[in-house]
Amino acid sequence: MIKVTNLFKAVPVGGETLEILRGISFEIKSGDSAAIVGVSGSGKSTLLGLLAGLDQASGGDVIIDGVSLAGLDEDSRAALRAEKVGFVFQSFQLLPALTALENVMLPLELAGANGAEQQATTFLNKVGLGERLAHYPATLSGGEQQRVAIARAFAAQPALLFADEPTGNLDGETAEKIIDLLFSLNASAGTTLILVTHDQRLAARCQRRFAMESGRLSEIS
Repeated sequence: MIKVTNLFKAVPVGGETLEILRGISFEIKSGDSAAIVGVSGSGKSTLLGLLAGLDQASGGDVIIDGVSLAGLDEDSRAALRAEKVGFVFQSFQLLPALTALENVMLPLELAGANGAEQQATTFLNKVGLGERLAHYPATLSGGEQQRVAIARAFAAQPALLFADEPTGNLDGETAEKIIDLLFSLNASAGTTLILVTHDQRLAARCQRRFAMESGRLSEIS
């Protein structure tokens, strides 16, 4: 589903070049789950952004379902994300002026999906928020907001889903429920799941685990 080849990312800092990612290569098969762990500043979130096509690499390539990101412009990368990729952010990234239902419907409508309201309702029911469809983010708890974000990501039925610290803003009990939910939806939808996390419970649930250190990635056996 995703193949990464000799990926580099460097940025200019004060007249010098700072290497954030250094020659990363790996493959994840369709339907598998993988966790990327490491200390803050090690390059995890930068890597996730490159894998999702939200940023451009300085060198190397990311291939999603046979499509090379290196050969795509910004509009083409956005079209690929809309077709194949979902993303769950640590900070939820819900639109405050929209209800839970409207937040989940929005990307479906932008993609021209038929039956967006029914599909959004179905996934909000799956995450246990069928009674909260008309509630705005400000009236939802952190765990409920994250469940809306997960419903939004899965509702488009992406082939590949990225999650950046999906339990980072949640208490222990709520985080455990979110972990169960992620893997339940992953299993039922057959979605390839790639997570960046500090949560060892979450990492342990993944089929494969990688450690990021000083911009380099190694697989944990």
